[in-house]
Amino acid sequence: MVGGRDFHVSTRKQEVVAAALPLQEHWLPLSNLDLLLPPVDVGVFFCYKKHSSLSSAAARVGVLKKALAQALVTYYAFSGEVVANSIGEPEILCNNRGVDFAEAFADVELEELNLYNPDESIEGKLVPNKKHGVLAVQATEFTCGGMVVACTFDHRIADAYSANMFLVSWAKMANSKSSLTKVPSFRRSSLNPRRPGQIHPSLNDMYVPVTSLPPPPKMETNDLKDHLVSRLYYVTAEHLIELQVLASSNGFRRSKLESFCAYLWKMVARSETGNDVKKSCKMGIVVDGRSRLANGNDLMANYFGNVLSIPFGGKKVQELNEKPLKWVANEVHDFLESAVTKEHFLGLIDWVEAHRPVPGLAKIYCNGSKEGPAFVVSSGQRFPVTKVDFGWGAPVFGSYHFPWGGSSGYVMPMPSPVGNGDWVVYMHMLKGQLDVIEKDAGHVFKPLTFGYLT
Repeated sequence: MVGGRDFHVSTRKQEVVAAALPLQEHWLPLSNLDLLLPPVDVGVFFCYKKHSSLSSAAARVGVLKKALAQALVTYYAFSGEVVANSIGEPEILCNNRGVDFAEAFADVELEELNLYNPDESIEGKLVPNKKHGVLAVQATEFTCGGMVVACTFDHRIADAYSANMFLVSWAKMANSKSSLTKVPSFRRSSLNPRRPGQIHPSLNDMYVPVTSLPPPPKMETNDLKDHLVSRLYYVTAEHLIELQVLASSNGFRRSKLESFCAYLWKMVARSETGNDVKKSCKMGIVVDGRSRLANGNDLMANYFGNVLSIPFGGKKVQELNEKPLKWVANEVHDFLESAVTKEHFLGLIDWVEAHRPVPGLAKIYCNGSKEGPAFVVSSGQRFPVTKVDFGWGAPVFGSYHFPWGGSSGYVMPMPSPVGNGDWVVYMHMLKGQLDVIEKDAGHVFKPLTFGYLT
């Protein structure tokens, strides 16, 4: 069964959870790489089955709140507010404003959730809308005794790597682990620009000052093809290996991510018909720069903030349709290669500095619909779904939820909680594109159901 039962979520209680210890109020500037992010919020949620013990939902919520208060002592940026400074740039006021925490009840059993269609089951129901501060949390009890714990955070303050660190630390606090193995570093000097800056011309092809952007494209609301929707699929380990074999050639073994991205690029191109085949189809891949900037410095491994770049490639739709997967995978590898270096990230930091206080934005984020299809793949392979155990067992499922508001699609592949090498894939794409993917690649992208998870 792909569908699920419609249900209602009622809020039982709302409060603000602040750090357990008093904090000295101070300002924390955003790094140049933080300043590349627009003001968008990211959601993440975890599904827990009924605990074998008789602990009530109220007791579990109490554990969550106490552990959150403890985790916010070290992750104090999540307990602050984003405020504009004198030149209009966002900064974090670390004032321990606290995190909005909602306790809710859903009149449905956990296994009746339609995970395949998170627009119906997750959006606006289980993942909270963040109205204040940097982070919001919602714990929702189900009629079966199961629970969903969900967070929404400001992407300008944290990338997925940082959020993952926080989630694991929060869970450890709930299990009375007083010492954290990873203490976040907020040392912004790790990402200081160089004097003088050195900017490679390729960065001007990837990023643009917002003052140079054209007006946003008008979307025809009555055109279902232009309607962005969210879906959750799973891809088996066997299919990932098969794609990797097809994408590799001449002794060059492509990674699973490169192979997956190449296949998806071809599928999105296939959704274009008629004269649209002459358009360019663009795909970007999010690259984490921590390991590139590390220089043996452990602080980068624990760095809290955004250390991301989005290199992208553009090819004619017709070319992507006609060429074999191994050719497309080579194209993916080539545009990625230029951005997986220390010099690329140092140059990106310098590029932002040269344009401040005018903010910059990744060009692919604001791709116009008339230019042709575009989407971004973010590698979620570090998603710690099995480690977010608050004391009542690992989640039966967890996923990011990111209908990001751009005109381009967004895809997040994550490890399956089943632990068998499968991937769970969150997709926020045009409905017409997903229709083609489900029709022509339904053997690879299978709708996620609770039946798969059990």
